[in-house]
Amino acid sequence: MSLFRHGQWASFILSVVVGRPVRGRTPRELGAWRLRGSRVADEEEEIREFLAGARIDPHAYSDDYTDDLKRLRSEGKVKGRVHIVTRPLSDYLRYEFMYYEPHVLAGEDIRILDVTDRENPLPDVQDFWMFDRSTVVLMNYEPDGTQVNREVFEGDPEPFREAQRVALAESVPFSEYVKKLDL
Repeated sequence: MSLFRHGQWASFILSVVVGRPVRGRTPRELGAWRLRGSRVADEEEEIREFLAGARIDPHAYSDDYTDDLKRLRSEGKVKGRVHIVTRPLSDYLRYEFMYYEPHVLAGEDIRILDVTDRENPLPDVQDFWMFDRSTVVLMNYEPDGTQVNREVFEGDPEPFREAQRVALAESVPFSEYVKKLDL
């Protein structure tokens, strides 16, 4: 089981159903969390274009992901993430942040936990998905960040619920965070 050690970034992705209880569970009990510590290989060309000065118009940008965010919002669902970062932001993080504004405009709740000048409250959390606050799927990676596999975690999900709680409590909204940056 590898611990999160894939550079200076990670992101928790949280999807929470907002609405009526389902099978006796309240909306706060439903959701999917993901802690991700790797980047997608097919982004390399886009990153090169970004570094050369290419930018997107966040108000005009649309893709399958933003369309899905809008659909989820229209269904009364909320999706969000907490992204753990340190400054200075890497080129990859600056590239990734470029897409956060259209994601926020489409309905995603993106939050940032900057641990540059403080201790990381989640230093050894392995990459994971958590579904309905009870089923955890661990994401396993090579040292270079290449995903090896995913495995269902058979133990107590409480440490992952605690990671979720800490991440939300210790983070700030993306739009508040980027006001302080020169991106």
